[in-house]
Amino acid sequence: AAGPHIPAQPSATKMAAAEPQGRFGQSVKGLLSDKVSACTTDVIALTKQILKGSRSSELLGQAARNMVMQEDSILHSEDSLRKMSIITTHLQYQQEAIQKNVELSTNLQDQLKHLLK
Repeated sequence: AAGPHIPAQPSATKMAAAEPQGRFGQSVKGLLSDKVSACTTDVIALTKQILKGSRSSELLGQAARNMVMQEDSILHSEDSLRKMSIITTHLQYQQEAIQKNVELSTNLQDQLKHLLK
């Protein structure tokens, strides 16, 4: 009759084999920890780059808005210059008319002087 099974003490070879497996487990845990750390560092770097890109996008948007405002100012200035050019032309016509009238009045004054003599 078989008696109760008593576990045998682990042999020296089994213990020697278990020791490298423990070291291998520790080694894998270390490598995994290193990889997680490297991935975390990469994620942080990526996040910083995304935030820089976001800031660059904000700056580009602001520059575009400023450019639109400047374009409106330029168009307004162009319109003002066109109006000033028209006014200058009208003033030149008026100046020519006044000059002709002055010449005519000088001639009339000369004629009046001859008549009054």
